[in-house]
Amino acid sequence: MPKKFTVVIEEGEDGYLISDVVELPGCHTQAKSIDALLKRTKEAVSLYLKATKDKEIYSKFLGVQQIEV
Repeated sequence: MPKKFTVVIEEGEDGYLISDVVELPGCHTQAKSIDALLKRTKEAVSLYLKATKDKEIYSKFLGVQQIEV
């Protein structure tokens, strides 16, 4: 059964898009387009899960909030 993960996407100073998988510490990648980024992110998640197959993954992601100061 497929698992769902939360991905935060930002644009770096160099114009590349960067993805960070919230539930998987250290699991991130970058690409020039959103399509390439999502493909690379899925690959990164697959590799992460293979490397940590014996570890239990737990994260209670609550959301993202923007504030104005």
